[in-house]
Formats: sequence, structure tokens, C-alpha cells
Amino acid sequence: MMLLRSIVVGLCLTSQAHACDLALALAVDVSGSVDSKEYRIQMDGLAAGLRDPIVSEALVRGQAHLMLVQWTGSSRQQVTIPWTRIDSFATVEHFASQVASDPRIWRNYSTAIGEALEMTVASFDDVSNCKRHLIDLSGDGVSNEGIEPAALHRTLREKGITVNAIAIEESEPDLTAYFFENVIVGEGAFVVSAAGFADYPDRIRKKLLREVTQQTAGLTQDLP
Repeated sequence: MMLLRSIVVGLCLTSQAHACDLALALAVDVSGSVDSKEYRIQMDGLAAGLRDPIVSEALVRGQAHLMLVQWTGSSRQQVTIPWTRIDSFATVEHFASQVASDPRIWRNYSTAIGEALEMTVASFDDVSNCKRHLIDLSGDGVSNEGIEPAALHRTLREKGITVNAIAIEESEPDLTAYFFENVIVGEGAFVVSAAGFADYPDRIRKKLLREVTQQTAGLTQDLP
């Protein structure tokens, strides 16, 4: 009886150790307002944020799943790196390297935030086993094409998907307020502001720290 109990406990602990705490979709703005240098700042900054020692440790500990989406105007959103299970530091490095080298798909189109969210929502069916579902959307402008992002809020709530955002206020000084009102949704959802693309690497790193360590992996790490 004691042996059976030990086996059951061991199986439960193994199951918990391999449970997915977070499915995180990283949705990057590649609309016409983002030039080639700004695109490179976003991708390199995101890769560096994922490589942060605290972020990478939390991702591995939480057996997180990551996905990268490029989005721009209506009907132009695409998963460029599919869901990847982060089960080792080598996997973090591989995913970060893929992000840094991910080729840009579109260059001269509008900003369809609602459609970016709608397309990304469907992808979460493949990671239904994860405890928390999160879309991390970056953008430098308001939605000006396609379905309004706020129209997706009901669906996002019903599916238990949280949307956080980073507002790059290079040419839109009120973008943070717009994202607060129209884009983010879910318990604890928040917006991080970057004054411009030059600030993006630092802001996305801190955003990932907040999302991955404080909200997900049970770590109580103060943001540096």
C-alpha cells in the first residue's frame, strides 16, 4: 500500500513538474509606420528580453509555450514561429535566435489590431493545457483598418485570454491611453509605454519580467 502511494505521489509530482504555466503569443507590429531599423530594434530587443536570466529561468520552470506573430493591415497577420515548448535554457536560446533572425513579411500596410487579436486567439486551441493564456501585443499606432480591437474583448474574456500591450509612442503621444481603453483585456492586464523605438528593448524586457516572473512562475522578483 505504501509503495502504491509513493508511486502515485511520484506520478503527480512529475505531472506538475511538466505542466505548462503560460502560453505566450508575442504579436509584433510590422505596419507601414515601422521602418526597417525600427523593425530590427523590436526583434533584437524582444530576443534580448527572452534571454534575460530571470525571464529565461521562469520560462523553463513554467514549461511555457511561446509563439511569434507578425501583424499589420487587414488579412495580413501570420504566425512566423509556431508554438514552442520551453523546457530548457537551450530551447530559450533557440527561440530567441529565431526571433532575432525572423524575416519581415510585410512593409507598407495599415494597422489592424483587431484582426491581429482575432487570428492569434484561434492559435490558443493548440495549447489548451496551459494554465494561463496571454497575448503580448506591441504597436506604434491606433487600429485604422478591419474589426475594432474592443469588439474582441468578449471573446477574449470567454476564452480566458489576457491581452497586455506595449505602446510605442514615437508618433502617437496618446497611444497608451488608446491601448488601455481599446486593446488590453483580462485580469491584471496592463500597458507599458515606450517613448519611442529606442526605449523598446528596455521596456519589453521589463514587461516580460512582469508577465513571466511575477504573474506566472510564482517568483517575487522586483523589477530592476
